[in-house]
Amino acid sequence: MPEYTQLELRTLNGPEYRRVSTAPPRAPTDDEIPIIDLTPIDGDFQARKKLASKVRAAAENTGFFYIKNHGIPEDLIQGALDQAKSFFAQSAEEKDRVSHSRSKVNDGYHGVGTTQINNKESKDQKETFSVRYNPLNDPTVSDPSSSFFPKEIDAFKEQEYIWNGTSHLSGFKDTTLEFYKIRLALARKMVRLFALALDLDEDYFDGVTTHPGADGLYVHYPGTTADAAEVDVGIGSHTDIQCVTLLWQDNSGGLQVLSATDEWLDARPIEGTLVVNIGDFLQRLSNNVFKSTVHRVYNRQATSRYSMPFFLGFNPESVCKVVPTCVSKERPAMYEPISCGEWHRSRLALAQQTTTTA
Repeated sequence: MPEYTQLELRTLNGPEYRRVSTAPPRAPTDDEIPIIDLTPIDGDFQARKKLASKVRAAAENTGFFYIKNHGIPEDLIQGALDQAKSFFAQSAEEKDRVSHSRSKVNDGYHGVGTTQINNKESKDQKETFSVRYNPLNDPTVSDPSSSFFPKEIDAFKEQEYIWNGTSHLSGFKDTTLEFYKIRLALARKMVRLFALALDLDEDYFDGVTTHPGADGLYVHYPGTTADAAEVDVGIGSHTDIQCVTLLWQDNSGGLQVLSATDEWLDARPIEGTLVVNIGDFLQRLSNNVFKSTVHRVYNRQATSRYSMPFFLGFNPESVCKVVPTCVSKERPAMYEPISCGEWHRSRLALAQQTTTTA
């Protein structure tokens, strides 16, 4: 008989618990984490609808899938990875010059062990460099100073400190921003696919992705030494906060996804793909039709692991409710309307409380 343990997750409504098998992670089936070819995303409407049906099946099942032919050039991905390695290879003093504590919008560097996403597991054994959404870096915004965030434009201009603090790294700013922009464009395309997948008009979410919460990260998981028995995870068991995550991961492995049958699945790296997963806010808007699934990084290798995730939410001030196609007499809306910004801030505050009290 299989054996199980209990996993605790902190939510805005208090702790939630999941049964989890103690068996080693297994490979996912093709249905649990499928590989979806994105080539039709720029095709005709019927091709996009067919693609959206595949996305819906994946979103309803585990909420994770791989995408291939996603349109991001491999040389840009490798260039970004090289920049990530150069940044993290610096001394602690050099990295601290762009610490997130110096930023009004929380850009910049977070050191190893400064976060703990699950207070029942060890502190997260990773360090990150993050670039948050800035209308000054959005090619779709013609005049940032007069459009979305006129009161915050000075804070966005202050993002320059992260580029001033990394100016000695050749090509760092240009490559990092190019990689950010192409992922932002892809994430917006994915949101249009999600609209089709939910039987909505393709442009249903366009008005709430004009100046979204959108974070691009470089992540470094240092190798685990033999005497680090107190380390449970690279990043603890959690669900993502916003709408959708695009993840590039190196060949180290370590990403594990909790299946519908309470088993850890090994979301192995597959060359030429990105991992996509549904976040909590999109699960909320879909009335739990789409699944935001628990996952973690379990890092036990002696060498470094690198990943480059991109998180997309909606415009912070936009109040969103459960979409009409996911509501019926038999399935009433389970969630009240809330803005993506309020949702994000509340979840981040909970995560910070976890770090402080654990």
